[in-house]
Amino acid sequence: MEIAALRQPLSATSAEIIGLQAVAFLVAREDDLARFLNLSGVDPDTLRERAAEPEFLAAVLDFLLTDDALLAAFCEAQSLDARTLHVTRARLGGG
Repeated sequence: MEIAALRQPLSATSAEIIGLQAVAFLVAREDDLARFLNLSGVDPDTLRERAAEPEFLAAVLDFLLTDDALLAAFCEAQSLDARTLHVTRARLGGG
């Protein structure tokens, strides 16, 4: 998603798609996933159960946003910029 695309408000559906991409990205990175699970107190079953909930997706984005290297890797993998992640996180709401 290019910055120009953000001139229009990000839809809830688009935010959830980016959040789901973040979950998939994290699941593919064993060490980072283990760190997320440890820090969040979530177990793998809960991750599977809650993966599509906007509040959970927001928590995953919060995790990515706290680690510059991880954030950069995700943004590169998805052809996004960090600003898009911040907008997405705000759109998902919660905490």
